Amino acid sequence: MMLLCLLLLARDAAYAQDPDFHIYLCLGQSNMEGNARFEDRDTSVSDRFLVMEAVDCPSLNRAMGKWYPARPPLCRCQTGLTPVDYFGRKLIAALPVKVRVGVINISVGGCKIELFDKDGFADYVATAPGWLKNMVNEYSGNPYARLVDMARLAQRDGVIKGILLHQGESNTGDTRWPLKVKKVYEQLLQDLQLDAAQVPLLAGEVVHAEQGGICASMNRIIGTLPQVIPTAHIISSQGCADAEDNLHFNAEGYRVLGGRYADVMLALLGYPRAQGDRAKGVE
Repeated sequence: MMLLCLLLLARDAAYAQDPDFHIYLCLGQSNMEGNARFEDRDTSVSDRFLVMEAVDCPSLNRAMGKWYPARPPLCRCQTGLTPVDYFGRKLIAALPVKVRVGVINISVGGCKIELFDKDGFADYVATAPGWLKNMVNEYSGNPYARLVDMARLAQRDGVIKGILLHQGESNTGDTRWPLKVKKVYEQLLQDLQLDAAQVPLLAGEVVHAEQGGICASMNRIIGTLPQVIPTAHIISSQGCADAEDNLHFNAEGYRVLGGRYADVMLALLGYPRAQGDRAKGVE
């Protein structure tokens, strides 16, 4: 009987949540997916920063639902550098060494926020162009469901600490966007049994007007998100370098923007010293 008890305890310990494994869910469209090519400097990463692969990637020797060192690409098999890369790097640089950070990134370039509405996504996908459907199909036709499935797996290992969003270009001018985001956020909280007070939403601005962003007018709408989601926080894109299309950030822009997501999250976690980094010009 003692041996049986020991075996059961060992089994339970193997599946116990690690409170020092902080997990972040990431979703959005192409800027969260990662549009810029990553460089050699971006491929060196601490073993404390992990990504859960959300699709099978034989070319990367990664399988869906498994944790790997968070080397880009962090979304799908052929995507690029994303703000999530430097969000994670800055977190682990500031957090105690016992803390690990894990990310799950499920994003689809060109999608509207409607793609993540579990009640209405099918109607949206039905009228979407073929190129978008092809990306959606990599998530078995339902990116939201894949995000929830991966998140539930991750909850066996650690604790979800926040949700990162970068989306809005395809909803430019849509004044109902904040309410649509609120619905997606609340669906995630309900489906994963999360407490909003413990799991904030961090939403990034699109390419800023001073960079010539062609969707920059959407930042005014994005800025109203905390009015409908009290636990939402806006990440400024001002000064983040962008690509020639004035729609996507370039690699350096993603590095800076990712660091800003981390600054806000670190402050929410009680590490206000992270805000001092930007005062020193460190991104």
